[in-house]
Amino acid sequence: MAKRVYQVWKGSNYFFLGGRLIFGPDAKSLLISLLLIIVPVTVFCVFVARHLRHEFPSYNAGYAILVVAIVFTIHVLVLLLLTSARDPGIVPRNSHPPEEEFRHEFSASVEGGRQTPSLQFPRTKEVIVNGMPVRVKYCDTCMLYRPPRCSHCSICNNCVERFDHHCPWVGQCIGLRNYRFFFCFVSSAMLLCIYVFAICALYIKVLMDNNQSTVLKALKESPASVVLMAYCFISLWFVGGLTGFHLYLISTNQTTYENFRYKAENRINVYDLGCVNNFMEVFCTKVKPSRNNFRANVQEEEPRPPLPTTREAEVEMGEDHRAKVEDDLEFGGDLLKISQRHNIEDIEAEIRSRGSDGHHHNSSEADSVLGSDRRAPNVQADIRNSSWGRRSGSWEIASEVVGMKSNVTESRSHVSPKEQYQ
Repeated sequence: MAKRVYQVWKGSNYFFLGGRLIFGPDAKSLLISLLLIIVPVTVFCVFVARHLRHEFPSYNAGYAILVVAIVFTIHVLVLLLLTSARDPGIVPRNSHPPEEEFRHEFSASVEGGRQTPSLQFPRTKEVIVNGMPVRVKYCDTCMLYRPPRCSHCSICNNCVERFDHHCPWVGQCIGLRNYRFFFCFVSSAMLLCIYVFAICALYIKVLMDNNQSTVLKALKESPASVVLMAYCFISLWFVGGLTGFHLYLISTNQTTYENFRYKAENRINVYDLGCVNNFMEVFCTKVKPSRNNFRANVQEEEPRPPLPTTREAEVEMGEDHRAKVEDDLEFGGDLLKISQRHNIEDIEAEIRSRGSDGHHHNSSEADSVLGSDRRAPNVQADIRNSSWGRRSGSWEIASEVVGMKSNVTESRSHVSPKEQYQ
């Protein structure tokens, strides 16, 4: 049975319901966030809102306090689920590097100064965004050039489009496809804290009016209100400050990652479209569909041959170089033997042409020299020709070999017969 994409996913994510829900590797922290929301609201409904049902008899306004708290809490939980259980904008990784970006070049080796082939891969390249050049980087893990504003999350092990940050409270990366829901979740949590704090304060006021007591006595009568007000006050510093910070980021069209990393560099923000257009881009545009179909069947790809590394290319070139030297030495040895044979044959002819008295003695000596040469292995041109084109694919001979053999040949051609016998 063919496996699905989520079953062989290389990221650090967790999948539920057959790949329909995707969470980050720290999804357990999501349970803490749920408890921090559900438990205080439950205490509020039981110990505060329930006692206010009959305090406002007109139109049963007391019940509205309880209903609003429950509905608003459900709204916050839905936004939390939409933020943490969806694809934040993961860029599908490649199974192999983009081969069109490789450049085959030759670099000089330290040993002998010879040229060795190497694969040069550009780590960055420039793209045009809103008429301005933007440099994008290559991701070694995903084997792709990251789109503009994309970054690799080390926790989820994925490249995420318009990467903002990885939020441990929601257990997910915040990116292109869930940033809107993240901001709505944070701002709604802030409003929920304000609502609970205000209703608790109202309940303290009601107790003071009903019992004609002081504030301290009212606080002692409803300790749950005191705890909830303290909890909401502390939470407001967190979610309220986070909401204000992201309002600033949206108005300037920045991400948290860009703000912290490039703040000191005073870069020109090429993505800023103006305050109104920036807000419309975040809240009024359609959410892009996911680039990953986690429930699709895995398509098996044919294995691709690995690209040669610099070391492998150097070894291969060294083997070819040694083979060529061996062929050149064999060919040079053939030329030396042929030249020696021609020189001895010329000496023999010259000796025979002489008519001196020492003709017989010299001829015997020449015959001994010729005999020693004739005992050498015969050389056939057709056999040696087969080795000229072997492996090297070239008819060239090493210059040092030809030079050495030519010197030997010239020295032998200038030796007189008398000196040869001496």
